[in-house]
Amino acid sequence: MTHALAHPIPSAVGNIDAYIQAANRYPMLSEAEETRLAERFHSEGDVEAARQLVLSHLRLVVSIARGYLGYGLPHADLIQEGNIGLMKAVKRFDPARGVRLVSFAMHWIKAEIHEYILKNWRLVKVATTKAQRKLFFNLRSLKSDYEGVDTLSGAQATEVAARLGVRRDEVVEMETRLSGRDLALEGNPDDGEESFAPIDYLADSRYEPTRVIENRAIARRQGEGLQAALATLDPRSRRIVEARWLHDGEAATLHELAAEFAVSAERIRQIETKALQKMRGLLASA
Repeated sequence: MTHALAHPIPSAVGNIDAYIQAANRYPMLSEAEETRLAERFHSEGDVEAARQLVLSHLRLVVSIARGYLGYGLPHADLIQEGNIGLMKAVKRFDPARGVRLVSFAMHWIKAEIHEYILKNWRLVKVATTKAQRKLFFNLRSLKSDYEGVDTLSGAQATEVAARLGVRRDEVVEMETRLSGRDLALEGNPDDGEESFAPIDYLADSRYEPTRVIENRAIARRQGEGLQAALATLDPRSRRIVEARWLHDGEAATLHELAAEFAVSAERIRQIETKALQKMRGLLASA
């Protein structure tokens, strides 16, 4: 084993070029060395063995992270997340399966990077289900095949849907999410007095004084109309409507009212239906 492996693990925070150079200096392990270190870690809990496995695969993380630079996120952050995936892979790696760590770790590295991108690429999540996540990454990759195209045409969306094995409307919906952008609710103070941010036109109009007075007047008229309509009902019909629809607690059931008036539940339903029809007609003509 070379002396380089005794060095501390480099940090991706800071000069990214220096980090990449440091990561590339750690030599790759032979299959025999890899197996011996993995066995030491799992059987003896040798943390130094695990550290050497991680160090020898840092260049793999750098390479994978570079493929996700198109999402506009810092390369250093992508590497940091990929390193987390690498460490998870080392923890679960079993050389007895006949697979090299480089192949086994790729899944874990990409999984962590994917999770980071989905959480940070948009304030509003663009993909929440497993199928949407898969479509998110595959769609961005396939769109690169259509050079100079910002938005897929109908035929292109159909072609992409067929290639990905999904519905065309799913492709269109995901592309709409991808083409959206985050917008600050409040404007930048440096923009000057002419700036017009969403906060200026997203005010809640429910509490505007004129609207409040208007709503109170509407509620008063509706209340007066309801009382007038109730007054036209016979006592039994009014009791049923009030118990079923104008109660403070739980609504009375048909069977409870049937017991109160000594009739069947079906008869109570018929009276209720007739009373409501009469009230609707009166309220509509008011």
